[in-house]
Amino acid sequence: MAQDELFTVNPDLGPPPEPTGPSGDGSRVEPQADPASSPLAVRMRPRTLDEVVGQQHLLREGAPLRRLVEGAAPASVLLYGPPGTGKTTLANLVSIATGRRFVAMSALSAGVKEVRGVIEEARRRRQYNTENTVLFIDEVHRFSKTQQDALLGAVEDRTVLLVAATTENPSFSVVSPLLSRSLVLQLRPLTDDDIVKLLERALADDRGLRGELTLTEEARAHLVRLAGGDARRALTALEAAADAASATEAKTIDLATVESTVDKAAVRYDRDGDQHYDVISAFIKSIRGSDVDAALHYLARMIEAGEDPRFLARRLVVHASEDVGLADPTALQAAVAAAHAVQFIGMPEGRLALAQATIHLATAPKSNAVVTAIDAALADVRSGLAGTVPPHLRDGHYAGAKKLGNAQGYRYPHNVPEGVLAQQYPPDELVGRDYYEPTQRGGERPLAERVPRLRRTIRDERQG
Repeated sequence: MAQDELFTVNPDLGPPPEPTGPSGDGSRVEPQADPASSPLAVRMRPRTLDEVVGQQHLLREGAPLRRLVEGAAPASVLLYGPPGTGKTTLANLVSIATGRRFVAMSALSAGVKEVRGVIEEARRRRQYNTENTVLFIDEVHRFSKTQQDALLGAVEDRTVLLVAATTENPSFSVVSPLLSRSLVLQLRPLTDDDIVKLLERALADDRGLRGELTLTEEARAHLVRLAGGDARRALTALEAAADAASATEAKTIDLATVESTVDKAAVRYDRDGDQHYDVISAFIKSIRGSDVDAALHYLARMIEAGEDPRFLARRLVVHASEDVGLADPTALQAAVAAAHAVQFIGMPEGRLALAQATIHLATAPKSNAVVTAIDAALADVRSGLAGTVPPHLRDGHYAGAKKLGNAQGYRYPHNVPEGVLAQQYPPDELVGRDYYEPTQRGGERPLAERVPRLRRTIRDERQG
């Protein structure tokens, strides 16, 4: 297979220098122990598969990731999951298990030039030393299409075993050719039990706090809550609390110590990523499902993460009609008022108007009759069922209109006591077509009785 010029080996270059181990015999240099000055999260990074916590759906016997880490059937992989779930750790374990050289890059700082250099070096090592390379790229979704395309040749011929990590859904953030050449594995946030296990290990392990400090139950529970399934955050918070306790020569980390050193939990929400769509979707569906507490949770999550309050207000206005409609005619008024309030007063006070509208919509009776009615009408128009306007409904306020028959025979509803009379309003093709079907919920209950009566009168349908 012809190789892209970007990755062609320069024949004028000699073999790379032999790596030397402690004995100088040219063996592969194994990673050294992390120094005591390294962050706790780095020191506690698993060095074997047995030390990995969580991700059991990918690490059970026979699962793809376990087989890869154990060195069977090497294949390039995309590890997709939230921060602190072990993507970098697993990439390193793949390197160790397969006996390959490990090279890590970050898409935040690397470009095509750096990628080309790593792949060129990998080719030379494979050619001269029969040494293979694991290339780990963190946050690969931040690579441009051109930068991702630059990896294809080396992945295709296995010059490198690519292990790429992303917090974004790769279906939206990674180019299709790279997706098709890689095994996509989704990592899940760690459970509370997983976080507790990590904290206990860090407290006792020689790489961690060496048993010099203990943790109260309240402090442990608070650290778990702060972590939100992120191992790195849990260990970082523990280290900060441990430093504060040591400064006062305390032997126990209590709740007050944790609270004094850790301000608040990180909100896992990216305004430009799939979390944005997931959380707003959950917000909308919670309103639709009348779960006011869940709706407020997702609203708070988006507010805390810095979501544009005008975006939230617009969604409330939309769903006042889509999910509540005339089951509560005041819902749209409340949503529009909230949107105006946010525009007028800004944040953080605007959160109150957003919360009020959210509570109103979530607790209101629900009806989607408005959206089904307009969508049904639009479907008919788009399919060609438009027809001509009946002559008696046409405009008669211009010279010559009467000669054309416009506005002739129109019956004025206010001239009858009931205010409703028999008369054709739709085009001939749509006579008898029903779009709006009110429900029996909330404010639509009386409409469910009134609308059929109106239709019978307008269409002059005699009752038996």
